Amino acid sequence: MKLPFLDNWRNRQGGTRRPALASVVRTDPDGVAELFAECELLRARAGQCGLELDDSPRSLSALDQLPPIWREDPEELPWVGNDAGLYLGTVLVRTVPGAVWDILAGGRPVVRLASGREIDVVAAGLDWAMSGSPELFDMYAESAESGPEAKTR
Repeated sequence: MKLPFLDNWRNRQGGTRRPALASVVRTDPDGVAELFAECELLRARAGQCGLELDDSPRSLSALDQLPPIWREDPEELPWVGNDAGLYLGTVLVRTVPGAVWDILAGGRPVVRLASGREIDVVAAGLDWAMSGSPELFDMYAESAESGPEAKTR
């Protein structure tokens, strides 16, 4: 998976060496969480609709209510879906105790819950962007229920 903003993050880290993302998750989990939380395109589209994404479960519900204008642009749709998945993961990691980012062997980011369950948030985000289902808040609620009680912001 190509993450276009990864180069910006690497540049901010001051290195030219390209470490494997999986090793960066282990050595700099906060940096990776910050990187995944950027979701620039999704935040821009939400902002155009008057919605500020505050990394809360409520914002996922608000995203579910937006008109899916990105479906009109086949080039933009997968990027919005990718961002939606990363945003879902960001909300999970920030609000569900024990939830952390992990990278599968193929380089796909997932959220690992305290129970050990892996949530493929990017696949969920792509499904949401293409069809509206499952809703992001529903994915959050289901994931939060499968682990310790979620804290809300």
